[in-house]
Order: sequence, then C-alpha cells, then structure tokens
Amino acid sequence: MKRKLRAAASVLALTMAMSTLAACGDSGKKEGGAAGDPNAKDTITALLPPVSASYQNNFAQMAKDFNALYPNLTLKIEPASWEDITQKLDTQVNAGSPPDIAFMGSDGISKYMQQEMMMDIKDVATKEMVEDFDQAPLEYMKKGDGLYGFPGYMEVHAIGGNREYLEKAGIDWKKVQKDGWTFDEFREAIKKGVVSEGGKTSRYGFVFATAGVASKDYLNILIKNAGMPAPFTKDLKYAYTSKNYLEVLKDIRTMIDDGSMPKELSSIDAGKRWNMFLTGQTMITGKGLATFENSAKKNNEKLKANDGSAVKGSVPVEYTVLPVPTFAGQKPQSSVAVDGYVTFRGSKEPTAEHKANVVKAAYFLASGKVAATTNNDLFVAHITKSGKKEAESMTVNRDADNKAAVETMLKNAAPARPDIPADLGAKAIKLEEEVIIPKLQALISGEMTPEAMFEAVKSAAVQTFGADGVVKE
Repeated sequence: MKRKLRAAASVLALTMAMSTLAACGDSGKKEGGAAGDPNAKDTITALLPPVSASYQNNFAQMAKDFNALYPNLTLKIEPASWEDITQKLDTQVNAGSPPDIAFMGSDGISKYMQQEMMMDIKDVATKEMVEDFDQAPLEYMKKGDGLYGFPGYMEVHAIGGNREYLEKAGIDWKKVQKDGWTFDEFREAIKKGVVSEGGKTSRYGFVFATAGVASKDYLNILIKNAGMPAPFTKDLKYAYTSKNYLEVLKDIRTMIDDGSMPKELSSIDAGKRWNMFLTGQTMITGKGLATFENSAKKNNEKLKANDGSAVKGSVPVEYTVLPVPTFAGQKPQSSVAVDGYVTFRGSKEPTAEHKANVVKAAYFLASGKVAATTNNDLFVAHITKSGKKEAESMTVNRDADNKAAVETMLKNAAPARPDIPADLGAKAIKLEEEVIIPKLQALISGEMTPEAMFEAVKSAAVQTFGADGVVKE
C-alpha cells in the first residue's frame, strides 16, 4: 500500500517520467520471462553516466558482448550525464519503475532503501562473483546484512599539483606524497604558490570546485582527515557536532582570507576548476582524481601537436597526486569514492529469474573486460581478480610516483560503515542537502562565519537526531 501511495502521490512526477518509463519498460518487465525458466528472454535496464572519458562510447559493444555471453538476455543502456543522473533516477524511483541497475555512489544506497526500491542480491550473487572482488570496496555496497550491487572502483579523493609550480615554490612533493602534511604545512605551501602583481592574482595556491555537483565534496573530503571518517561514530552518534568540525570550517575560511584561494570560490564548478589548473591559474587543484593525470597528458599531447581542441590558453602540465592535509592533529583517513552498479527493484516483486539476470548484468559491468577498460581509462586500481587479469594485456602510461602515492592513500582509506542504519543515513543525507551545503556556500562566499555555520549544523543535528544522538564536546 505504501508503494502504491508513493507512486500515485505526484501527477507531475508521473508525467515527467513517461518518456523515461517508455525507455525502461514498465514494472511488468521486471517480472522477467516465464517463471521457472532461466533461459527465457529478458531485458535488463541500466542507467549509466560517463564513468570515464570513453565509457559511453563503449555502450554498443558492452551490450553486444553481454548478449553474446547470455543469448537470451538484452542489456538496454540509458545514458545520462553526471549533472542529470540523480534527477533521472529520482523521477523513475518516484514513479515506481527504476532501472534494474544504476551507476551511483555507494553513499546513496541509504536514500533509496528508505523508498523501498533497492534490491538485495546477497542470496543471488554467486560465490564466484563475490570472491572476485576485493573485500574493502565490496563492503561499501552493503547496508546491514544486505548487498545492493557491485562496486566499479574504489577511487581516492586526493588533490593534484602542477609539478613545475610545486618545485618553483620549494615544495618537496615526493616527501608529501610519502609522508603527507598537516594543515599548517599545507597553508604555508599554498601561500608560496600564489603569483600576484599590482593587487591582481594571476595564480592561486589552491582552487577547489565548490559549485554544482561538487558542492558537497570539499567539506566531506577535508573532515575525514579531521577525525570524522563517517557522519556517525561507532556508537552511532552524529559526528559533525565535534569541535574538529568547527576547526575545519575555520581553516576553509582562512585559506580564502590568506589570498591563497579565490574569493569567488563559491562560483567555481568542476569544469572551471580544471580549466584554471590547465591554464596555469592555480598550483594545486581539488578534488584531484587519478584520471586527471590521464586528462592532463592528453591535453599536453594536443598542445604539442598544435591541435586546436586543446584547452584554450592551456600550458603543459605534469600532474602530481598529493594527499589532503590532516587537521587538528588527527591521522590521515583518505576519502574514497566507491561507486558502482547498484541494483533496484520496481513496485512489483521481480521474479527469481529476472533478479538472477540483473545480477548477471551488474557483475558483467563491474568485472572482467568492462572493468579493466574503464578503470585503466580512469587510472584507478583494479578491484576484481578478473579485471586485473584482463588488464595485464592493456598498456597504461602512468607516472610511477603518482601510482605509489595513490596506493599509500588507499592504505589509509576510511572504512565502510554498513552498520549505519539506513534511516540514520537517509536523515544525514537530508541534513547535508538542506543545511550543510547551503551554509557552506554562505561560509565560502563570506556571508557567514565558521562559528555561525557550526551552530546552525549543531542545531539541525540535535533537532534531527536528538540531544543524545550527537557528539558532545
């Protein structure tokens, strides 16, 4: 009854969803072929963003290879951009007919569990499938005792420097890659990277994307290195009422007030951030992903060949992976993105046969040749045995120091927290969207002090989780 009410609650949502539903098929499709016949024809739908630069170019081949492996099955892929995938998925979920598989962050599982649209595959995924994955990233796809898909990669959220500018500023980047740095050390380093003349800054020490889809990244990445690896402590107290949270907010404001970061930071999205880095307007950029090394190399090649498609005004850049600084004397705990192929159910219970077919498709996308090709394109570590094997015959031109730096950060990765109940996780996401992100924008733009933001977050947290449900210091 609850699902029927939700599906019928918004006529507008249903209207918006009509074209999408036509592409994905109605919920009856999720009943699969003839009950009890594993060889009946069936279609599995997948909503997939541009996971890597060439990922969406491979969709036709991926569908063809899957059909060759399972002649009775069709993999129907709907492409989406990073900017619109959440809206598309929400529209389909609200209409009661989500895709069978969507590529998304594991941190969003709680949200859709609350809407009762996730499909637990722990009883369907075979032993061989499960054992193909590295344990750490697989844990991120769990909630409670359930498994809700397969991870595509485990990517470290780092920052990245222009090697030439780092060396000109006297920064021992190899030492930083190996040993890390404190915020005070980082602050002094980025000051040295600023180039200013006549009151005008032509190069900043540090630029981080804080607008658009990147609006929540900055704070989330920093606070993990301030002793808050998850929104909740092990005893399930909301963690962001800690004094260390305030310390990070103060440090965010300090870097802007120092002149090391632009005053217009709140308007810089991911595209502008990368453009500023390639055109020499910043020494260090964030969020820095391993794939940025590959992107910088490709732009360098275009510059060398006088290719007009190179970023306008760009300069040759030797991209250097750097760890995020630590705060308040805390140990490094790297922020990682474990994104992957999350499994959904519709408003009707899927047949056992369709459920098994969805698992086959999710595993196909997350392992073997598909995973090897995608992860090599991203310069991220392979997390399946089958992917590693396929990758042996593929050539990747990757900087050895950068590779080692990422491996060091992976050793310090914040652990998965499948113990956080879905309802608490969903409440934390809501608090982030409605309070933290807007207040952070106000802090970055100078409209709010760190202390005022901290008090606003504390007040909302107590209202959401109760006075005894938050960290008190």
